[in-house]
Amino acid sequence: MDRQSDLEARIGYRFRDGALLEQALTHRSYGSPHNERLEFLGDSVLGCVMAEALYARFPGLSEGELTRLRAALVCEEALCDAARELQVGPGIRLGEGERARGSEIRASILADALEALFGAVLMDGGYDAARRIVLAVYGERLAGIDPRGPTKDPKTRLQEYLQGQHRSRPEYHVVRVSGAAHRQNFEVECRVPDLAIQATGTGSSRQRAEQEAAAALLDRIER
Repeated sequence: MDRQSDLEARIGYRFRDGALLEQALTHRSYGSPHNERLEFLGDSVLGCVMAEALYARFPGLSEGELTRLRAALVCEEALCDAARELQVGPGIRLGEGERARGSEIRASILADALEALFGAVLMDGGYDAARRIVLAVYGERLAGIDPRGPTKDPKTRLQEYLQGQHRSRPEYHVVRVSGAAHRQNFEVECRVPDLAIQATGTGSSRQRAEQEAAAALLDRIER
């Protein structure tokens, strides 16, 4: 299987027009046609599907509460995590300048590519197909979301807490990267210099490891 066919197998959808999938995975730094127009479509589809799913799942919630939950599900971090789980990154076409930035693709590029992928499915197979793929990708996140729990991610909560205490910003450092290139595991340390405390977290991406480290540090502060 090539990378695109492999991705089709992971999302459970076979494109009739392969050019749409190729475009969805093309960053503007690579050339044209790139994925920004498909990203626009995918963003709307994702928001609509999440709104519909949350409306059905939580009949007692207000508009504001539903909006808050939807924002947590469609934010860049959630999209980036989902894109990493689907291994979207290896298939993205980037220009030389963007590739020179580092070995890890930026979170915003991964998030945009996943939205573009949803948009490409919409164009190729219609709304029902796009809805099915979005729900498949977001199934566990929808099932696990707690309307009473915090919807802000640990890094955001930690930073807001430290700002409120007039403390220095948290610092994140990669301690170790292990595993094969397509199954890397990151260990990240989070520390707050003027509190002289630190905590570590691990994950399949640097971003996820940072979130785990921030959550561990918050737990230490709260205890």
